[in-house]
Amino acid sequence: MNPDKRLTIIEHLEELRQRLIRVVIALIITTGISFFFAEHIFRLLIRPAPDVPLIYTEVTEYFGTYVKVSLYSGVVLALPVLLYEIVMYISPALTSKEKRYLYALLPGTLISFFVGAAFGYFVLLPPALKFLLTFGNDIASPQIKIGNYISVVVRLLFWIGIVFELPVVMFFLSKIRILNPRLLSRYRRYAVVGAFVLGGIITPTFDPVNQTLVSVPLIALYELGIWLSKLAWRGQQRPVTHPDSAITH
Repeated sequence: MNPDKRLTIIEHLEELRQRLIRVVIALIITTGISFFFAEHIFRLLIRPAPDVPLIYTEVTEYFGTYVKVSLYSGVVLALPVLLYEIVMYISPALTSKEKRYLYALLPGTLISFFVGAAFGYFVLLPPALKFLLTFGNDIASPQIKIGNYISVVVRLLFWIGIVFELPVVMFFLSKIRILNPRLLSRYRRYAVVGAFVLGGIITPTFDPVNQTLVSVPLIALYELGIWLSKLAWRGQQRPVTHPDSAITH
């Protein structure tokens, strides 16, 4: 980087402040738009549990949940702006080649998130809700608070979307030589254990079947990441020489 173009700490903080302001403005706009469609979003979120009557026990609970759904939707809609501001903030520290990789992978990051959320909604959510809402039905009937239901569903979809971005992140880190396929392959067994631990954390049930529905795709995503890492290193003049080192300089 040209010394004349280096930013001071104050200038970095000022740039960060400006970018945060733009993100907040975008979030306010997208949340406002989502507020008008919150009823449709509500109906979409409760569709996996149509036979369970949802209740609220506090005067402000339903309205608060309505606002919460609008905010969650606003965050999702504002993701492109958030990612753009993050990339533009860190881009001065990257080489021109690394910037090209990062820009090219941005759409893939968004697509991966939405694919993961769709997987959670259509594949994971129905059996998880069925287990939770039918467990112990012979003793007590469920009366689910709408705030609790929305929190559980949104949290599940959000984190599933995040973990589905794993292959894209692994590909990018391999492209910029922070990771390599030998290192990733060597730690495969730890990744498998981590996938089941993470599956237990993400899944709101103690049912091993539902936890496996999360863990197995995570393992598959890690394997896909290894394959993408090999693809990222393919054709390089200089091979990876040490499995414990992610950088071959």
